[in-house]
Amino acid sequence: MGTALLTDLYELTMAQSYREHGKTGTAVFSLFTRSLPPTRNFLVAAGLETLVTKLEQFRFTGDDIAYLGSLGLFSRDFLNWLEQFRFSGRISAIPEGTVLFANEPLLQVEGPLPEAQVLETLVLNCIHFETLVASKAARIAAVGRGKSIVDFGFRRSHTTEAGIAAARAAWIAGFDGTSNLEAGKRYGIPVVGTMAHSYVMLFDSEEAAFRAYQSSFPDRAICLIDTYDTLACTDTIIRLARQGVPVIGVRLDSGDIGMLTRNVRERLDAAGLPANRIFVSSNVDEYSIDRWLSSGVPIDSFGVGTHFITSSDAPFLDMVYKLVEYEGTPRFKTSPGKTTFPYRRQIVRHHRDGILAYDEVVRTGKDLVPGLLEPVIIDGGLSRPLPTPDVIRERCSREIASLPSPFRSLEKQHYDVRILP
Repeated sequence: MGTALLTDLYELTMAQSYREHGKTGTAVFSLFTRSLPPTRNFLVAAGLETLVTKLEQFRFTGDDIAYLGSLGLFSRDFLNWLEQFRFSGRISAIPEGTVLFANEPLLQVEGPLPEAQVLETLVLNCIHFETLVASKAARIAAVGRGKSIVDFGFRRSHTTEAGIAAARAAWIAGFDGTSNLEAGKRYGIPVVGTMAHSYVMLFDSEEAAFRAYQSSFPDRAICLIDTYDTLACTDTIIRLARQGVPVIGVRLDSGDIGMLTRNVRERLDAAGLPANRIFVSSNVDEYSIDRWLSSGVPIDSFGVGTHFITSSDAPFLDMVYKLVEYEGTPRFKTSPGKTTFPYRRQIVRHHRDGILAYDEVVRTGKDLVPGLLEPVIIDGGLSRPLPTPDVIRERCSREIASLPSPFRSLEKQHYDVRILP
C-alpha cells in the first residue's frame, strides 16, 4: 500500500498548476521552527527514520488515482504523472538526537518543484510530532537527576502509531524504558510494568494480591500501594517481607506524593528495607519531578504518561516548510511575524570548552558546507543506512551534556543563533 494520500489537497492542486505553467525547475524547501514555545529552551530533532520509511512507500496506488479522479479536480495528464510519482531529489537533515533552536533548518528538500511541494505535509507530519515529544522527553530527563524515568503514556496517545513513535522519541531523549510492548519489539527498548488497581481490587485483601503477584513474578514485583490506604499498605509490604515474601519496590499513583513518599520511605527504612524502591506515576512531568527532587522527596523512579505523550504544556511547535530557493533565485516571505530566510542554508555550531556557545545559519551553494545538516536522500535514494535508536540515544546524551547548564533547567534561556546573509 502507498502512503501518497497522506497529504493535503492543496499540495496536489499546486503541483498540477506548477506543471501546467512550466514551473518544474529545482526548488529548495526548508523545514524549521519559527520560535520555541515559552517553556522550551531547545528542541531535539527526531522523526527522520519515520519520514524515510514513509517516503520509500510514497506511491499513488490504482485506488488512489481512482479516488483523485472522482474529485473532478485533476487532469488526466496530472493523474498519469502521479501514477509514476517517485521522489527524485535530495533531502538533507540534522541527525536525529541533535539539539537545535529556533530558525535553524532541521531539514531541506531539494528537487523538481512539483515533487518537493507534494512532500510538504508528510515531512511536517513525521518530523513535527516526534521532535515535539523528543524535546519534551529530553526536558523531563534533564531535571531527573539520574533517576529512572519510563514512558507510561501509550493509553493517552493520539492514536496507536503516535504512541509507538513517542516511545521511540522518549528512548532517544533519555528515558529508560516504556510500557509499550510494540515499541519494545520494534526498537529494542526495555519494557517496564507493574500492576493496576484492578488487580489489587480483585483479591480479598492487598496482602493476598501481593502474595499472588510475587509468586508469579518474584523478581519483578513492584506493588501498587495506594488503592485504599497507602501507609497501612506500606505496613502490609513490611509484614510480607518479614514473612519471606519480599517485593522489589512499591508504586504510588495518587495522593500527596511528597508527604506520602517521605512516610513510606521512613517506614521501609525503619523496617530494614532500604533497597525497596519507590516508584511514582501520579501526574508526573518535569515540573513535579523538579519540585519533588529539589525538596528532597525520596523517589527512585518515575512513570510519565499523559503530560509527556501529549506535551501538555506545549502541544505543538511553530514548525513550517517554506520555499527558500527556486532555480538559484531567492524566495522568502516578509509578512509580519512570519519572515523567512532565503537560499539553501547550513548550521555551523561553535563551542567553548566543549559547551555550546552560538550557532551560525549560513547560506550555502548546491553542495553543503560542513555543518549539522547531512545528506540523507540523494537522487531519490537513501545515501547511507540510518543509525539505530541506541546510536541516536548516545548522540542525544552527548548533545544534552554539551548544553550550558542553565538550558537543562526549567528557567527560560535564550541561545544565540546568528542568521547570516
